[in-house]
Formats: sequence, structure tokens, C-alpha cells
Amino acid sequence: MPKLTKTVLDRLPLPESGYSIHLDTELKGFGVRVTPTGVKSFYLEKRINGKPRRIKIGRYGEMTAEQARKEAIKLSGQIATGGDPVAEKRRVKLASKTLAEVFADYLESRKDLKPRTITDMKNAFKEAFPDWMSKPVVKITPAMIEKRHKAHGERSKARANLAMRYLRALFNFAAAKYQDDDGKPLIDSNPVKKLSQTRAWYRVDRRRTVIKPHELGAWVNAVLELPGADIRDYFMTVLLTGMRREEALRLTWDNVDLTGKTLTIVDPKNHQDHNLPLSDYLADIFTRRKAVCVSACVFADSRGRPISNFRYAQAAVEKASGVSFCIHDLRRTFATIAESLDIPAYALKRLLNHASGADVTAGYIVASTERLREPMQRITDYVLKTAGLKPTAEVIELKREANT
Repeated sequence: MPKLTKTVLDRLPLPESGYSIHLDTELKGFGVRVTPTGVKSFYLEKRINGKPRRIKIGRYGEMTAEQARKEAIKLSGQIATGGDPVAEKRRVKLASKTLAEVFADYLESRKDLKPRTITDMKNAFKEAFPDWMSKPVVKITPAMIEKRHKAHGERSKARANLAMRYLRALFNFAAAKYQDDDGKPLIDSNPVKKLSQTRAWYRVDRRRTVIKPHELGAWVNAVLELPGADIRDYFMTVLLTGMRREEALRLTWDNVDLTGKTLTIVDPKNHQDHNLPLSDYLADIFTRRKAVCVSACVFADSRGRPISNFRYAQAAVEKASGVSFCIHDLRRTFATIAESLDIPAYALKRLLNHASGADVTAGYIVASTERLREPMQRITDYVLKTAGLKPTAEVIELKREANT
């Protein structure tokens, strides 16, 4: 094979299948790879750190034979002096990883993320870092983090903290995921650490609002006056089970046993399926809904669409009762009522599907669904009595004796 020139390259025969290799006679390791479609690619083959490596230089047509030769000579010089062009190319490619690309890889890797978490992450990045998504992550500095956190915190301290926690997770992922051939990570140090080092995280007190006992009756009666049964039943179910907002919305009929009066929350926040007994009042609600429901979802409208917009119903209840609330307040209210009724701590944890943490004793106690039925009924009875929907004491009718 003669020296690779334009004339020689233009006359190279095309292979019928696979590819053919043609080596240059003057520069050792320099050659061209030809495919049946006529694509001709320059490459350099050398041993790097004792291993044979083939380095692609470029396509003929996009670069001339002489340009490719000069690049091959340059690469040969780097290798001769101990360099590794392959590793350097990989480092350059890694260093160009944008925040959007890292986020996409993160979502692809984290199969266990719930749809709501993914949506919240996307919203947080859109709010806090819209101009960073096309920026290489290695270009995002601690100083930039500190400045952006402060600016976003002027609008919402809680959202600013949350966005930075999500960003911190991406940087931790990038440090573990992207490494060069020597094992050196793309990210040496997570820049979000700056917020901890300077104690710049905003203090955001956890919301602890509940519907107070003296407000409960007005709230329940306002809910029961709602014109739509779907949201009315949803509000009452969340209050009387302590379910989280999304857990109740995702509930389907195949996870409800009306005969056994139980329901199962599949894949909740702690990823442990959760069985709950239904109180008599809830069993009646579910039985009524099942008779008219045209959807697999328990809480769907008359067209079979899962309910989603609570704004108007919530505003109507707040106006009628004078009680301001969010959906999660109902879960907190459920827990508060349970504590006021002296329901055992282990039973309450089981009702709320809370982990027992480091409590060793809890590991020996198994609270079955049936053992939770009585506490669940007590909570329902308390709510109904407070709202005047159930007598607060047993009424015994006394018969008047006839005069003798």
C-alpha cells in the first residue's frame, strides 16, 4: 500500500461487506478504514501503556489526507512522551457534561424515583437553575451556588433549600458515575457543600398545623356540604385514614377489599406496602362509591378521570368553616386525634406506616391489620361525634311505669 494521498484514497475499492483497512507506508500505525457505503475514516493505531489502542482521527472529506497525517504525527508525539490521547479525549468529553445531561443520566439510573419526585425535581431546576441546564457541571462553582441560593431564597426559603438538595444529589451522582481511565472522578468536591460550610442553609420550620378539636366539627360539616361527592369522600378518607395526598389519589379498587373492610397502599413513601382496616363509616363510603364508579381509581369523577383540582372545594370548605388547611394537615390531624385517644405508640406508627427507627422492641411487635381495626374505629367515632354525626354517649330509653 503506498502513501495515503488524495489520489490513492479516491481509488480505494469498497468492500462488499464489513470493512477494509489500508495502512500508510510512511507513518507507522496511520491508516484508513473503508466501509461498503464509501465512508473512509482515518485512525492511528499505537500501544498506550502496553495496550494496543486505535484512535479515530476523522473522516475523509471532512478533513484531507494531509490534515489527518499531521494530526496522526501530533498524537504519535504525545504518546511517545507518555501521554494518553484516548484518556484525554475521554476527560474532555466528561468535562463537557451539562447539568441537563447529568440530570437525564440520574433519572435513567434511579428507577425507584416516584413520578411526583421527578416532577418536583424538574420544577425545582426550572425555578432555580434555568440558565444552568446547558452549562457543564464542572463550571458550576461554590460561589455560584451560594449566590443563587441566596437569590432564590428571597422568593422562597423552602424552595431554595429543596432545589439545592436536589442539586447536591446530582453532584454526588456525577462524582460516582463519571470517572476517567485513572479512576479520577469528574467532580472532586461537591460545590453545594459550601452552604453547609458557611451555614447558609435557610432555617425552615416544619409545618405543624392541624385542624383543632374545636374546629373539627365545623370543618367536617363544611366538607359534607360540598356538592361533589368525589372530593367530599376524598377529604373524609384522608382525614379518617391518615393517608398521604398521593397515596389516596393512587388508590385503586383492586387494592380495596370491601368484604374484609381493608385497603392496601401500594408502594408508599417508605416502599413498604401498607394495609389498613376500614372503619364502618369508611366502608360505607367505599361501598357507595364502588356501586357507581366507572374507573379503576377509587377517587375518580363521573367520567372516570382521577380527581386532581382541589382548589375550589378547599376554598369553599375554608369559607364555610373558617378553617384554613392543606391536604397534609388532615394526616397530621389524624395523628393528633390518635394521640389524644391514648392509642399505643406502636399502633399509631403502624397506622401511619412510620418506620420504627432504632427502637429494638418494635422489631418484635407485629401489629396486624385486625389489631388496628379498633383504634381506627375509635378515631372515626371521635371525628363523627365531634361533628355531631354520632351520639356522644349511649342513649338508653327508659320506660315509664304505669301508675298503680
